[in-house]
Amino acid sequence: MKPAFLKDQAFLADIKAHRGDPGLRVWWLGQSGFLLHYDSHFALFDSYLSDSLTHKYAATDKPHIRLTERVIDPALLANISLVTSSHNHTDHLDADTLLPLRAANPNLALIVPEANRAFAAERLHCDPASLTGLIDGQQFELGPFTLEALPAAHEALDTDELGRHHYLGYVLTAGPYRVYHSGDTVLYEGLAERLSAFDLHLALLPINGAKPERRVAGNLSGNEAAVLARQAGIGLVIPCHYDMFAFNTADPEDEFIPTCKAIRQAHRILRNGEGVTL
Repeated sequence: MKPAFLKDQAFLADIKAHRGDPGLRVWWLGQSGFLLHYDSHFALFDSYLSDSLTHKYAATDKPHIRLTERVIDPALLANISLVTSSHNHTDHLDADTLLPLRAANPNLALIVPEANRAFAAERLHCDPASLTGLIDGQQFELGPFTLEALPAAHEALDTDELGRHHYLGYVLTAGPYRVYHSGDTVLYEGLAERLSAFDLHLALLPINGAKPERRVAGNLSGNEAAVLARQAGIGLVIPCHYDMFAFNTADPEDEFIPTCKAIRQAHRILRNGEGVTL
């Protein structure tokens, strides 16, 4: 198992060390999970901080063998204002992460696709009214954060009977900074053009998707992530959704980094528990 760059008390010490810093601080927590800090406020994207999937699939033909150490017990993350779930898959909507996180932060806002709000409430054993559901183009504001929802296509732009998307990405604005977290998505028509309108400083994109001619994973490939960032005029791109489970990973050196270099797209590779400041 790969060691986390920082974990447990060392990770908490790093958070404390950067609390007074200017700018936007971003830490990768593994898979699609990111912790963001701005002006003494914290937001979490799609955190998976448990071994629930490893336990669930241990006796099946698709074991979810963890590759990288867990960065932090979610019960130890305090002062979290805002948490997102981009869709219902457990690595993006994990009760074993979200329940202790909500217990430690009783006032946090948990944002989910409106199409999934009833499902999320059932998984978390809570009142649906305690969750905030968003649809395409809708915004949510809390403290220094503004969150706007965009559709994601985890193979397709799936919607419910009311046309509300089951998969979302989010653009988070924090002061002068704008960050795009795609959730799980493949390319779809108009995505790059829509993203370019935000003048994004940072994109957090999956790279574990198969190449187009043999796509099975429902996510961007490393090449697609790099090209999307370049086409959308994004200042910096950080890859994610790899090195968590043995059956579903990717190597940034395979496609992502060479493509970024070839097309002169600024990029940064983070280790689990490692942060970068914009």
